[in-house]
Amino acid sequence: MFKKTIAIIIIGVSFYPTEAQKLLPFKLSDTGQSISTAEKQGEDADFLINPPSFTNNGNGTITDNNSGLMWQKTDGGEMTFEVASDYCKNLNLGEYYDWRLPTGIELFSINNYNYLKPALDTTYFTDTNAEYWWTSETRADDASKVWVVNAGGGIGAHPKSETTSAGGSKSFHVRAVRNLFTTSFSAPRFTEKGDSTIMDNYTGLSWQKFQSPAAMTWEEALAYAKTCSLSGKLDWRLPNIKELQSLNDPKLTRPSFNKTYFPNIGSGNYWSSTSMFRRSNVAWDINTSYGIVSYNDMTKSEYVLLVRGGLDN
Repeated sequence: MFKKTIAIIIIGVSFYPTEAQKLLPFKLSDTGQSISTAEKQGEDADFLINPPSFTNNGNGTITDNNSGLMWQKTDGGEMTFEVASDYCKNLNLGEYYDWRLPTGIELFSINNYNYLKPALDTTYFTDTNAEYWWTSETRADDASKVWVVNAGGGIGAHPKSETTSAGGSKSFHVRAVRNLFTTSFSAPRFTEKGDSTIMDNYTGLSWQKFQSPAAMTWEEALAYAKTCSLSGKLDWRLPNIKELQSLNDPKLTRPSFNKTYFPNIGSGNYWSSTSMFRRSNVAWDINTSYGIVSYNDMTKSEYVLLVRGGLDN
């Protein structure tokens, strides 16, 4: 955790961590969604918290001004998982040599849900023929499967053998990342606040400790959030898909959320406030058996875990 401002030189330009970056290891960008689909207030497009913000460094790299991570602008192309890991270790880009494969939360954080295939802002990231991008994380119970983000905006674990270089029929690419400053964090990930809420010390978000008592449709989930009064706060809301995915722990399964802090979480589907681009009857969700992010018809019944945040918690 930062105690003072640290200037880091990037090609002759001083980079100063934002206030959030000095306080938090990982400031989540909003999803970028700006199109409303619901009559009820409370969907993703109704909130502007940390708008996506990128800087093109002019050297083949892109800096995420929220998380502080630096990304490869044009992905490195299709390759196996093992080759992708070596590729990052040996990459010299922008005169930096500390590139690596991203974690799931990192790679998922640059998605933009105002776009589709790819769900990326191609003003900054070069469009390629990638169907998936590798993360550094294998599935907890099966090391032959690697977490990957897909061009449609989801994330799941896929067999290494699916990529064309391994004899498969799908295109898995690599996009390297590096840290502009340390994200080491000595405090525990979560703090029990004693009022049925949980603080995520990594993102600065506060969460309901206990999930909704019953499954509900997406519209019902938006209404449920409006009625919630917890910890003296009335601004609880349905989390966007990046916030919801940030709770996923790739080291856990059935459920993939931490039951020490979220004791009644089970293996099931949980709604986000983010709707599918150009499909007004579909919204993004996460299945907590493993942490797969996909989508479902809004009329389906799913569970809810509300959030509020970030730095004013």
